[in-house]
Amino acid sequence: MTVSAKTAHLAPGYVDFLRGIGDNAWLCGPWMGRGFFMFTGIVEETGTIKNIVRGNRSGSLEISAKKVLEGTAVGDSIAVNGVCLTVTSCTSRSFCADVMAETLRRSNLGSLVAGSPVNLERAVAANGRFGGHIVSGHIDGTGKIVRLVREENAVWVHVGTDAEILRLIVKKGSVAIDGISLTVAGVDESEFSVSLIPHTAQETALLSKKAGDTVNLENDIIGKYVQKLLGRPSSDKHAEPAERAAKDAALLDWLKS
Repeated sequence: MTVSAKTAHLAPGYVDFLRGIGDNAWLCGPWMGRGFFMFTGIVEETGTIKNIVRGNRSGSLEISAKKVLEGTAVGDSIAVNGVCLTVTSCTSRSFCADVMAETLRRSNLGSLVAGSPVNLERAVAANGRFGGHIVSGHIDGTGKIVRLVREENAVWVHVGTDAEILRLIVKKGSVAIDGISLTVAGVDESEFSVSLIPHTAQETALLSKKAGDTVNLENDIIGKYVQKLLGRPSSDKHAEPAERAAKDAALLDWLKS
């Protein structure tokens, strides 16, 4: 992967991150650890929740599917609404995965019921096509759909979320909503918007939701690495407003240069 001189000068750790991608067959190089898989945000199919077993704080899901089960074995990873889950058992028609308490706290999986549609994607192979953006399957938080607006053949989806997540969302950048790689069309201090083309609307479960429903959100992982390498914590609550503004301005200047 080509790395610009600007990136090499400012963030050498980020250079290592970029160069490491694709080193191994399932994008889980030894520098990442075997538990790190990559997705692209290009949903392969929509599955259906077949059964849910709930514990006190955790649970397990059984999901009906077809395409993502091709070549899938126990231990493989499948993103469910953008959440990376490990297959614990599978047949030709469904698979099961455990969901721990932390995943339920950070995602919308806890609100699923039997019959709920979910977006599904297998971990990407290094020799596969990379049509979306780098998605880790590690959700940063959730947002709520504020409104859905149709404009001819497209549908605008406006999502409200926390300032910590909005800080890493930039216009014309990428964001994963329920595991779907989408381009940000607009962003302000309280919400951001994306526009769905007919194909995305038909091939994903996003438009099965309505205003007020919760969606999983994952920020662009490259932006998160850049933020950390520039010394800006994701939640700088104790910094003075002027200091936060200066750091944000420096980051934006670098990204635009």
